[in-house]
Amino acid sequence: GTPAVPLPAGSEGLYMVNGPPSFTESTAFQRDSGKNCKAVAFSKDGSLFAWCNGQKVNVVNITRAELLHSFDLPKTVCLEFSPKNNVLATWQAYTTAKDGTAGVPNLQLHDLRTGKCLKSFIQKKMQNWCPCWADDESICARNVNNEVHFFENNNFNTIANKLHLQKVSDFVLSPGAQPTKVAVYVPGSKGAPSFVRLYQYPNFGGPQSALANKSFFKADKVTMLWNKKATAVLVVASTEVDKSGASYYGEQTLHYVAASGESAVVQLPKSGPIYDVAWSPNSVEFCAVYGFMPAKATVFNLKCDPVFDFGTGPRNAAYYSPQGHVLVLAGFGNLRGQMEVWDVRSYRLLSKPVAADSTYFAWCPDGEHMVTATCAPRLRVGNGYKVWHCTGRVLHAHEVPGEQEVWQVCWQPFPDGVFPERAVRCPALPGEAPHSLPPCQIPPHEDEPPQNMKPQLGGGDKPVSKTALKNQRKHEAKKAAKQEAKADAHQGPAQVKPPQSAQQNTVPAMTTGDPELDKKIKNLKKKLKAIEQLKEQAAAGKQLEKNQVEKIQKEAALLKELEDLELGV
Repeated sequence: GTPAVPLPAGSEGLYMVNGPPSFTESTAFQRDSGKNCKAVAFSKDGSLFAWCNGQKVNVVNITRAELLHSFDLPKTVCLEFSPKNNVLATWQAYTTAKDGTAGVPNLQLHDLRTGKCLKSFIQKKMQNWCPCWADDESICARNVNNEVHFFENNNFNTIANKLHLQKVSDFVLSPGAQPTKVAVYVPGSKGAPSFVRLYQYPNFGGPQSALANKSFFKADKVTMLWNKKATAVLVVASTEVDKSGASYYGEQTLHYVAASGESAVVQLPKSGPIYDVAWSPNSVEFCAVYGFMPAKATVFNLKCDPVFDFGTGPRNAAYYSPQGHVLVLAGFGNLRGQMEVWDVRSYRLLSKPVAADSTYFAWCPDGEHMVTATCAPRLRVGNGYKVWHCTGRVLHAHEVPGEQEVWQVCWQPFPDGVFPERAVRCPALPGEAPHSLPPCQIPPHEDEPPQNMKPQLGGGDKPVSKTALKNQRKHEAKKAAKQEAKADAHQGPAQVKPPQSAQQNTVPAMTTGDPELDKKIKNLKKKLKAIEQLKEQAAAGKQLEKNQVEKIQKEAALLKELEDLELGV
């Protein structure tokens, strides 16, 4: 069968619903009608479920429908199971005593066999509150005062290892089997760059021990994503609001760092924010959603070369199915909830459903069904959820009455391999060529179509050569820049711009911290601008001098030089 959908709803308490096709209330879980079921968690294999109802934290075994433990922790806000169900971690907001003395430990680790508390820590911030385990629980780590502390085999009384780097502010353990790798982020300070380093546990000694190192000047915060096979990490580096008070919202760059030591900057053909990046479960491809609206989406391989271009559209999120055979591109949040469901094996568009006002999306472990939900506090009206089939049909919709709220919806997880990949059969529309969309679905505004729906030149479906693609990309980048300049000049209300997007014309000049280097970069940009102007004159029919033609021929070399300088090669 398909997994259950538990539905913690403020006013309706907490209950579970059987998955498709029945959607009846599950008897495996006794409904908790309390009005305070705010924190819930499933174990990784879906067999255990924990929740706090404002009085107690309860842990049940769903398969046997029995209560395993009840902990007296009424103020619990966050819960998490360790990967093999040995430990339950709970977090309550940190409070200091009235006289200003330190508060009591608010992060508890409970042994799920005995119900005893293994260890309590003081953990002030809710962000990254939970310790991180390797999948086999051989090690567990937490970030404490700019160090990463490692414990082995759930013995929390001894710190088995420390990774001490000046001000480590974030780390991520690799998924999968031993040996565990660790990606760490150290923010730059006093003119020194920020960097991400990969290590293999427990080899932390000295600079030579790192598997890979990538440094960058533009990063106030990073998001690090391991692929499933633990061979590489994608790093989205973001700058925060410019300190000089210029009206600019920061910018993002995407970097690829392999455990083998290789690293690269992923060249994104459209400028603007990076909204989302997702690894395919196959670990050899990833999808990025980026660029000023309408945003582009592209699948890249491990060489960071584009594999498939989805054109542009109103989207800011990407979700691969657990089996990796279907990809959903969606526009949630400040966009209208359009989803595009793509068969990744053949890059065929399966459906284009719209889930308006969604604040949450998740694939069912079966890779065939999806849930979208509208939850409080993000949106307080129209709360509820819908279960979809990937062909775009809504199979079940539940909306709560106006004054009630839904806080969270999630699928019951299952171990990998329980649901094998099933070919997606999509009913073809009558008289429809397999590669084209029915006319009504082609958006009226000028979105760039996906690469397999572009009208081919010369009629034949000949593959485009690399050079042609390169030129096409350059041409598109120029065209986009022109359109953006136009759009920026008279920005109508119709354009949805996310707050983090950098208004390009107000971006302060990039500095590398090295005045000599800055000078070189400035000069190169000047030369390239002059070449642009010459090309425009030529396009307008002006006869160019020989030295001007030679200047234009140097463009590629100059671009390469500029790229190398900016990447600090």
